[in-house]
Amino acid sequence: MNYAEAIEWLYSTQNFGIKLGLDAPKELLAQYLAYPDADTKVAHIAGTNGKGSTCAILDSLARSVGIKTGLFTSPHLVDFRERICINGEMISEEDAAFHISNIKELVADWEHHPTFFELTLAIAMRYFCDNHCELIILETGMGGRLDATTAVPADVYGITPIGLDHTQWLGNTLKQVAEEKAGIIISSAPVVSAKQTSEVAQVIAARANRYRCKLVIVDQPLEGYSIALAGDHQKENAALALEIASQLELPLRYDNVKQGLKEVTWRGRFERISLNPLTVIDGAHNPHAAKTLVKTWHSEYPDLQPVIIFGAVESKDLEGVYKTISTLTDTIIFTPIHSPRSIHFSDIKEYNSAQTTLIEKNNLSESLTFAKQFNRPILITGSLYLLGEYYALLRQQPHQPTLQ
Repeated sequence: MNYAEAIEWLYSTQNFGIKLGLDAPKELLAQYLAYPDADTKVAHIAGTNGKGSTCAILDSLARSVGIKTGLFTSPHLVDFRERICINGEMISEEDAAFHISNIKELVADWEHHPTFFELTLAIAMRYFCDNHCELIILETGMGGRLDATTAVPADVYGITPIGLDHTQWLGNTLKQVAEEKAGIIISSAPVVSAKQTSEVAQVIAARANRYRCKLVIVDQPLEGYSIALAGDHQKENAALALEIASQLELPLRYDNVKQGLKEVTWRGRFERISLNPLTVIDGAHNPHAAKTLVKTWHSEYPDLQPVIIFGAVESKDLEGVYKTISTLTDTIIFTPIHSPRSIHFSDIKEYNSAQTTLIEKNNLSESLTFAKQFNRPILITGSLYLLGEYYALLRQQPHQPTLQ
């Protein structure tokens, strides 16, 4: 198969849905010879917000001392290959097609077909192994306890701040969600946790105690360094990443840390795209992330009121997200996302206040054209899927979104 054919097949496996559990990914990793060898270190990071940023910072710190890194993240914004990177470079189309073709042949007659996410993880792990990565960084897909990434043995566990997230899968209470996310802890490897609420902290401590893990709580932001990612919360993510690096015994010196933080990139997190007009994109898809977005906007642009372009997928947290970001502006332009899970105008109309003008447009291109007439900053937010559409439109690239 060429790359286009390979991606078409891989995307078709989304029809198998989401299947939480570790038996299937363990079997797939074993059959595809995708488990890392004993000399390869693995950092596994879970949480509600900041997972991707923390992974990206850790990746940049490791590369600053010449360590060859493999970074597995999800979802992608535009191109599937964003999920699988070595030393900051996406897997090539040729390598992706090669591995997708091989794994398709491997599972062709399996009674229980692996899911899209399981297949992607196995491809990433085999690619990292074949290229002799020294450190593999895994971002949990959803939850943790039954997420496919937990099938990979880890040398250190990182847990970012935990809040209500994916409640239809992980539970309706903070304690239930915390138990799922802390479920990545399945060995005596060190655990590094961000500052948590007392309820969440107790869950993590109990899990770490059960497996006799060293538990390190990072409760102070990293000060004294310039970080390429905007927002005070990134200082907290950086502190977490730096402690994870310490537990991995990476040979970091001041200059390495300075370089790694200065050069880190992570798309779609309060990212300034343009100055004329000022355009910022941020994938604030849950209430905690929305509050962080509002705080960061007030910090970065205290005297500017944006026009917001908003689009999202179905979520129990929609009301909280929408009402929070509404505090930033008097004008919101609703944009549907090219996804069967996209919300409709009627879904948010009921949440809109009298102080905010809510306008409906048919697509992102129309929304951008309309927003520019206000001669004000533009903030695009609500979903990473919307951000992916924006990137694709900006670069005139095909958009390859997935539901996983």
